[in-house]
Amino acid sequence: MVQTRVAEAAGRWGRAGDAATFADVLAELEHRKAEFDEQRYVPKDFIERLKQVGIYRAATPAKFGGEPLPPAEFLDRIERISAVDGSTGWVASFGSALIYLAALPLETQAELYRDGPDVTFAAGLFPVQSGETTDRGFRVDGRWKFASGCMGADVLGVGIPGDSSTGGKPRTALLNPEQVEIVREWDVVGMRGTGSFDLVVHDTEVPHEWTFIRGGEPTVDEPLYRYPVIAYASQVLAVVASGVARAALDHAKRVGSGYAGVTGAPRLADRPYYRTQVASAEAALRSARSWFYELSHEVWETVVSGDVATDEQNAHLRLASAHLAKTASDVVSGLVEISGTAPINRSHPLQRLLGDALVPKQHAFLGPALYDSAGAALMGLEPTTPGFR
Repeated sequence: MVQTRVAEAAGRWGRAGDAATFADVLAELEHRKAEFDEQRYVPKDFIERLKQVGIYRAATPAKFGGEPLPPAEFLDRIERISAVDGSTGWVASFGSALIYLAALPLETQAELYRDGPDVTFAAGLFPVQSGETTDRGFRVDGRWKFASGCMGADVLGVGIPGDSSTGGKPRTALLNPEQVEIVREWDVVGMRGTGSFDLVVHDTEVPHEWTFIRGGEPTVDEPLYRYPVIAYASQVLAVVASGVARAALDHAKRVGSGYAGVTGAPRLADRPYYRTQVASAEAALRSARSWFYELSHEVWETVVSGDVATDEQNAHLRLASAHLAKTASDVVSGLVEISGTAPINRSHPLQRLLGDALVPKQHAFLGPALYDSAGAALMGLEPTTPGFR
């Protein structure tokens, strides 16, 4: 079953002095990001490097050997990775996805983490495929899309329908990678290196105890699992866009002082419109980030104190995430507009950053419909999109 695969693949947490430093990993990523982009996925050996610096134990329950981080601390790490490479930041962000697995029975989680807390989980949840009920669980058969990070995962999940017992939320069935065919269908202009391939499962029975309700009540009583789960899933994606926008701004400031157009026009930094746009973009990104992190700290303090996050807090988290993703994308596109003809070259750094910045705001968790749902929730109405809380 799933636990067998985890036993083989769980990363070893190094003794003091053995583990790579975060700076080491970022330096290696800078060197290898073109490789990941070309092959369209982050390979297992680099996933192991991310395990060494704690990315894949940051949402593992402490009772199973994890070192769960306050969300703001984890988000900061993902943002720093994303400033080097958005695709790797996106894959690393799913280190937070183990909060979903906290809805599994405790006995199942004990098996999952039996050989260590550094477990990588990837899932293709949609389109939800039928799961025939059996005496032991569910018979799973179908094809699912957008399984980001699946090439380096220890455990894979696929979406099957919920029922009256799940409150309308879908279930996720967990499988070993050996039980799943990965179809490398992923030809995109943004987040190319995420390996968001398709998953195919053929007539496989999954025991009931190896399924969970996505966003369901956790069986683990620790602060991180009282933090709003869907809101956190939105945050980790939004902060990737923030890292990408930071990389674009740093590039714009660096080249502005040296680049002159082929027509003999002044260098970019000597042009008022260029300086104005860079300054406006800096202000917009920093403002959106500040609100985003401020809310994360506030809600974390709420759950650590033993209280339940309110619907209003959840709505603010969702709104701040959507706002950050949109702001980050607008920052990058605005910098492209003022950079002359240079960014029309496919090899130009802003081209890659432009595509990467587009992806988070297009995600269902962060799209324009979230503004309507957040507005409804803030006025005491029912959210207008499913899975808002």
